[in-house]
Amino acid sequence: MSIGDVILRVENLSVSYGNIRALRDVSFEVRDGEIVTLIGANGAGKSSALRAVSGLIPWGGRIFFADRALNNIAPDEIVRLGIAQVPEGRGIFGNLTVLENLKLATWQRRDGRAELEKDYERVFALFPRLNERKDQLGGTLSGGEQQMLAVGRALMSRGRILLLDEPSMGLAPVLVRDIFHTLVDINRSGTTILLVEQNAYMALQVASRAYVLETGRIVLSGTGGELMGNRRVREAYLGG
Repeated sequence: MSIGDVILRVENLSVSYGNIRALRDVSFEVRDGEIVTLIGANGAGKSSALRAVSGLIPWGGRIFFADRALNNIAPDEIVRLGIAQVPEGRGIFGNLTVLENLKLATWQRRDGRAELEKDYERVFALFPRLNERKDQLGGTLSGGEQQMLAVGRALMSRGRILLLDEPSMGLAPVLVRDIFHTLVDINRSGTTILLVEQNAYMALQVASRAYVLETGRIVLSGTGGELMGNRRVREAYLGG
């Protein structure tokens, strides 16, 4: 997928939880067609950045999506604008089937049945295991299958940008590789991705560009390859 204009611009973002300052004047941007990743230790503020973009927490600063300011925009309207999030912990509905979980993500769509069917086929092509289990309850799936369902559900909303919060958490190494290969396929098919991930090695391998967060501030940025080769990043996040 070719890289286009800036689709998401975050300026001087600040987030606080009571007296704790999670983010301090953080600025970054995502261009149409990119995979951009935020890496950093636990508590660095990565997930807070995604939640702010999705309108799930109060924040200060400025956020623009496709040149529209997101200040005071409700989360459901942000979804309608084209921002889809896969939350940390997956957030699937365990008492609903795989197919019912996917259908829930289509609530804001106004296109016809044919387009919906096309997207179901796309999700099942990306994740054949979900097709095998489409009538199975979400709560009975394995951790890897639940992550596939969480990503597939976000794709069913047909957002222009996909926000992923720790997609590799709790997964076996072979499943981590599968998830990241699928994210690359999703990106190549036309979806921009903003990724928060503790597995810095995998995240930087697929990233067009990356930002390093430490104690609520961006301390480094560059292409994925540049940060893979950065001594500070290697020592802190890549095991030397």
